[in-house]
Amino acid sequence: MHHRHKKRHAGVSSADRPNRTYSITLGISVIVVLLLVLLGQTATGATLEGRVVRIADGDTLTLLTDDHHQHRIRLAEIDTPEKRQPWGKRAKQALAAKVFRKRVTVRTEKKDRYGRWIGHVFLGDRDINAEMVAEGHAWVYRRYSKNPALLRLERKAREEKRGLWALPESQKIPPWQWRRERRH
Repeated sequence: MHHRHKKRHAGVSSADRPNRTYSITLGISVIVVLLLVLLGQTATGATLEGRVVRIADGDTLTLLTDDHHQHRIRLAEIDTPEKRQPWGKRAKQALAAKVFRKRVTVRTEKKDRYGRWIGHVFLGDRDINAEMVAEGHAWVYRRYSKNPALLRLERKAREEKRGLWALPESQKIPPWQWRRERRH
């Protein structure tokens, strides 16, 4: 019996066993860290590339990636008029003219409560979110915006009465306020 026990560990001294255990533990740790990084990337901070196949409104589109997955994208930091709100249809048309059926890159931040990716849309080096603000198709969504450059673009669009800023004052209702009024 004593010999069988030694056969099981033949060629491995007792001094080598801790190194082997350490190697296995290290390998498992590396795998766990890689999985956490990969899972974290799909939950936040992913970059998506694909073709825009649908425009829902001025700040929401559907992206079809090369692996044939569709992702709903909500343009980050901006808010365009709702469909039934003044300038809503024009904002949708402006986004469609820029990206519909075109290949874009989306730098995502996170998913919203509706399951849409919140992200910045790029057509080549063009920042589509910023263009929508600069051309007067969108407000800066102050509640969520972290980019002071967008506020400068909005101020300039207002001063030059571009897009929705040419509407009568009574029709320039921020979308978040318009939605709140419709709920109550």
